[in-house]
Amino acid sequence: MRTIQGPALFLAQFMNDTPPFDRLETIAPWVAECGYLGVQMPSDNPRCMDLALAAESDAYCDELKGTLAEHGLVITELSTHIQGQMVAVHPGVRTLFENFLPAPLRTASDSERQVWATDQLLLAARASQRLGLTASATFSGALLWPMVYPWPQRPAGLVEEGFAELARRWTPILNAYEDAGVDLCYEIHPGEDLHDGASFERFLDAVGAHPRASILYDPSHLLLQQLDYLAFLDIYRDRIKMMHVKDAEFRPNGRSGVYGGYQGWAERPGRFRSLGDGQIDFGAIFSKLAQYDFPGWAVVEWECALKDSAVGAREGAAFVRRHIIPVTSHGFDDFVGGGERDDARNRRILGF
Repeated sequence: MRTIQGPALFLAQFMNDTPPFDRLETIAPWVAECGYLGVQMPSDNPRCMDLALAAESDAYCDELKGTLAEHGLVITELSTHIQGQMVAVHPGVRTLFENFLPAPLRTASDSERQVWATDQLLLAARASQRLGLTASATFSGALLWPMVYPWPQRPAGLVEEGFAELARRWTPILNAYEDAGVDLCYEIHPGEDLHDGASFERFLDAVGAHPRASILYDPSHLLLQQLDYLAFLDIYRDRIKMMHVKDAEFRPNGRSGVYGGYQGWAERPGRFRSLGDGQIDFGAIFSKLAQYDFPGWAVVEWECALKDSAVGAREGAAFVRRHIIPVTSHGFDDFVGGGERDDARNRRILGF
């Protein structure tokens, strides 16, 4: 067993035009002062990094790492959530995702958008390799999400064709991550075709159980779907290479439930909360991750409709520190002796 690394902070929800959140150089000391040891980098945000340059330049990657090292921080993973979403977008909702794209591509064709997104993922694979990272976070995108509820009746073969196309788009990307020695971790998330265990299994089958097709585990998205988020760890532990530590609560009522009635985040029965303010049993989660020898970082992703982000970030670092289990190097009953292997003694005990 190994002790989980952390805490780390996902920077995506914090970067903006207001100091100190406007540049990596200025947010880094703030992150460190909050109590974090690492940062998960949104690769699409120029306030954090130049992805194309990181893919080609060891010197630039050393500069990024050096900027963070001055404050006792490291890069834990790169995120391509925004770009991954654009690998597969149903035409019916293409306009909703225009803000995910650089301005020149907002009027581009679907195929041009997909080419851009694929190129971004390939850059992130090379950048991750240069930075010495072993995992990267992304979204799968969605071709089938508008048909997630089986009404009207879905034609035979529709779901199979959707996942076959998803696999055609992602297999070359996964191969590039294999070449780079980096696990590509899909965040299991509503709005994506990979939104629960069953849909991840369909994708895994479609990509031939690709060794780099991995999972970013975020229990908040499972709770809001009313999945058993602890059993999910038992089932998919071998594919889980990353995690987001994010809390949530689900309080259904007589007016709305899982679907939320088109209400905003503050009014929905299911909503994200800052760490410790929701219903998720993180004690059990960290116990299972320690038991299953989870190889990654405990990364706080702050998303809460109620609490201030800076307060949530500070509380989150302390929360993760309390939950990380420093794993034992020996059995608690080793002091009595007799645990070493002795085949002759074993046969005597069995009466042989």
